[in-house]
Amino acid sequence: MKKILKLSLALAAGPLFADLAYVPNEQGGTVSIMDTDTMTVVGELAPGGKPRGLALARGMLYVSEQGKGILHVIDTKTRKEVTTVELGESPEAIYASPDGKWLAAAVELTNSVVFVNTESNKVEFKIKVKGDNPEHAVFRPDGKVVYASAEEDDKLEVIDVEGRKYLTQVKVGTRPRGIAFTPDGKKAYVACERADTVYVLDAQAHKVVKQIKVGLRSNGLTMHPDGKRLYVSNGGDANVMLIDVASDTVKDKVAVGQRPWNMSLTKDGKKLLVANGRSDSVSVIDTESFKKLADVKVGRAPWGVVVQ
Repeated sequence: MKKILKLSLALAAGPLFADLAYVPNEQGGTVSIMDTDTMTVVGELAPGGKPRGLALARGMLYVSEQGKGILHVIDTKTRKEVTTVELGESPEAIYASPDGKWLAAAVELTNSVVFVNTESNKVEFKIKVKGDNPEHAVFRPDGKVVYASAEEDDKLEVIDVEGRKYLTQVKVGTRPRGIAFTPDGKKAYVACERADTVYVLDAQAHKVVKQIKVGLRSNGLTMHPDGKRLYVSNGGDANVMLIDVASDTVKDKVAVGQRPWNMSLTKDGKKLLVANGRSDSVSVIDTESFKKLADVKVGRAPWGVVVQ
């Protein structure tokens, strides 16, 4: 398999136990590697094409490549590609199940969610959805259900993972994108970009129970591990809002780069990393003070972040 790492000297000199963040740069064909302690880019992977979704499982970094419709499987220790997996036309976000056994890949032009077994790195089953252009496909914390956002159909698709079958469809706002669950799996949130609204669902009954008005072109969602704080990126306002989960109300906001997209937290929950698609940067936010610490330059048009 081809070697795809371009390693900077900073990586060799960096902390041994720092969290590493991986950032797919969809217009540059690269994945930036960022040290979350020093908030610097310390290396780069070059899978090529148009990388978008990222997930980590079993010591592997998985990268969906939209143009070729494949999944790159990269060993995080050697930083070499070990195999590729055919997903279908135009894969977008990918997510690992809580136990790391499965990857769910939203494949927009086939209107399906593809499930990859991370032990064999092979597609085990696919579920066709009713809505158009699924973008995110996120596991409920118990791993039994996946919610997928059909961005061109204003629907949330519900998939039974254990039964390997389609369950139902839930009407939400215009152009649903990011999805997040509370740690107990009782509530789910869906950011609806053209409605500037986050929809709140009962994640057991699969019903909308509330709407939260947020910023312009709401997109990414990330739940804090404490289950008390939810973060939403507003692409049109170039900011991130903090939502109090108990009351489902907006409590604060902080300016970031242009076109903030998908986000991730460091493992200790102390830093929120926000991919800014039009600023070619990642904004780092202190989650305790909810203040921006830095803007870190990455590649062209970063789409998201995943932390190891």
